[in-house]
Amino acid sequence: MHRSRRLPTALWAASLLCCAGLLAPAASAAADEAASPTRTEAVTFEDNFDGPAGSAVDGGRWQLETGDNVNNHESQYYTPGSDNAALDGDGNLVITARKENPGDYQCWYGRCEYTSARLNTAERFNAEYGHVETRLKVPRGQGMWPAFWMLGADFGEVGWPASGEIDVMENVGFEPSTVHGTLHGPGYSGGGIGAGYTLPDGRQFADDFHTFAVDWAPDRISWSVDGQVYQTRTPSDTGGNPWVFNKPFFLILNLAVGGDWPGSPDENTVFPQELVVDYVRVTTSDAA
Repeated sequence: MHRSRRLPTALWAASLLCCAGLLAPAASAAADEAASPTRTEAVTFEDNFDGPAGSAVDGGRWQLETGDNVNNHESQYYTPGSDNAALDGDGNLVITARKENPGDYQCWYGRCEYTSARLNTAERFNAEYGHVETRLKVPRGQGMWPAFWMLGADFGEVGWPASGEIDVMENVGFEPSTVHGTLHGPGYSGGGIGAGYTLPDGRQFADDFHTFAVDWAPDRISWSVDGQVYQTRTPSDTGGNPWVFNKPFFLILNLAVGGDWPGSPDENTVFPQELVVDYVRVTTSDAA
């Protein structure tokens, strides 16, 4: 179901998901925290996307990738600058997918039909354990594929899947009520190891903002939606294959259009579509 999320054609080699913790009853968790020594927490990365409407993301935190992505057979061209990734003036980053090609961009299948954006923190920030979180609202429609994820910082040296990939959140348009959290690594690169989380009562993720996070510690990663942990993975889940997640990773945000997993947009897909990101934050704790 999941697939290789490799770099766009024109992206630099080292650029291109997260976390640990066990699901425990809330009362027990609170008791453990109360009984433990004072815990020191530090925010090691934070972007609240404050700035004037139309401005580009902070280049000290993010770089934009450019090009297409033949590996997943995606249909968009990732553009530079603020054309498809811009602040809205209300504290959000808006990544916009459009059915257009003003730059006569060429994709693996011919002239590109769509534009969008993808950004990462490679060479700016690497996370190594902690709480990795974003609050965002996904787009809607067949063929939409928003994601918040991470790649091993050694990607440029060892390649994928040896680098490891932690998908904090992925959504595909034909599953409007479900998101997925997945690990990819050597021996489990294709389908990956993961699970989905589905909203109750037929609610859809595109209707509102939700918080997606991973808690990441040595040999353990947990995923949550709006504070509810829905899966935990350890080396025992890899079927004897290497666990490649005890090292630094960098962050990625993108909105893909089409591809092997979501399929192509159809006549009911309305453009433009937006991935609206309230914040991205990484917090570490000495109580890990």
